[in-house]
Amino acid sequence: MDTRRRPRWAGILLSTDPVSARATEIAVGCLRILAGLIWLYNVVWKLPPDFGRNGNTALYHFTRQAVEHPVLPPFSWLVEHVVLRWFTAFGWLTLVVETALAVLLLTGTAVRFAALLGIGQSLAIALSVAEAPGEWPWSYVMLIAIHAVLLFTPAGRFAAVDAVRADRGATRLLRGWGVALVVVSVVALLGGLHHPVRAPLGAFVGYEPLQFSLGNYNLIGALALLVTGAAMLMAALSGGRPPALVALVLAAAAAATLYVQSGRTASWLGGTNTSAAVFVCAVVVVAATWRRPAGLKKGS
Repeated sequence: MDTRRRPRWAGILLSTDPVSARATEIAVGCLRILAGLIWLYNVVWKLPPDFGRNGNTALYHFTRQAVEHPVLPPFSWLVEHVVLRWFTAFGWLTLVVETALAVLLLTGTAVRFAALLGIGQSLAIALSVAEAPGEWPWSYVMLIAIHAVLLFTPAGRFAAVDAVRADRGATRLLRGWGVALVVVSVVALLGGLHHPVRAPLGAFVGYEPLQFSLGNYNLIGALALLVTGAAMLMAALSGGRPPALVALVLAAAAAATLYVQSGRTASWLGGTNTSAAVFVCAVVVVAATWRRPAGLKKGS
């Protein structure tokens, strides 16, 4: 076959021609966001103050699987004699780590550090539940592999705070997150039209069968998210700091409120740990672009 007449797409599909650097950055950037969404969905059931200990549910139940269905005996001993003994502290640590993973990966902040953290957390989960009934061990191998790929590839160069630190894409990042938050808030507003304004648990934004979630928001929570997203859009379009300050303060206050009320039967914003993590993402993105007003005006 005369390879000189072969279409460009054929060479790419046959793995004989290199893919452009930008295509690689976008591909691994999307993989990074996908990993962030996995962690974002799973922070919702890490609930203080007992994290399921009193009823042998949620995090406590899955942690005990390491003892009841051992994968590695030394790890099972560690869980039984250390982790379960100090389980409340372990529960808070798990919530912090998995929230950090969701926020860092979704916003593209310190991606290589997040990848290392993700490998460690994925390995710990695998050693806890891989041999439990109904589990598929290869799913945890793949989760570890995803973070390994993020560690050794330019996963922080597309839609990422890491790219902003390299003076690239500040406006696009801020604008993209602004649009995303506005869309999420509109979905929540539409979903909550038939619920009380201060519903204890607001409208779910996501698709439960695929375990995809961007949080719950009652009408107040949805409005807070809407104003945050709109302010981020205004900051991106004008390059001004006042709307960015509004977004920063509102998102930080909303996240703090949700975390203070985490584990209670009702929340002022009708949200969950997932909702709080979404607001934290907004805080990180605005803070990363805060000192680049000139770059924003130029549409960097």
